[in-house]
Amino acid sequence: MSKVLAALIAGFFAVGAYAQGTSQEAAPPTNTPSQKRAEMKKDARKPGVVNQTAGDTTKVSEGSGGVTATAADKKAAERQATRSKRRLNKDGTEKMPIGQGGTPK
Repeated sequence: MSKVLAALIAGFFAVGAYAQGTSQEAAPPTNTPSQKRAEMKKDARKPGVVNQTAGDTTKVSEGSGGVTATAADKKAAERQATRSKRRLNKDGTEKMPIGQGGTPK
């Protein structure tokens, strides 16, 4: 009985492996009409010419995390430049900026 059960289970595994086949992700079709049109369009482009993308991506510096130069950013930069003059100690001297080390001693 156990041999029959073992043979039956092995048969199910074999049938399951046979039924899976290849997917389009494993072997994508490269001869479709839309693929041929895209390849012809790609080959027709002039080499070395890069089209500008739409939107505000040209205003964003590389590695900035997608922050664009807006009026709010300009005001924030102005406020940051004058922060030490606005934050004074009781005796009128400028406060020392807190660095990365945490709370000053």
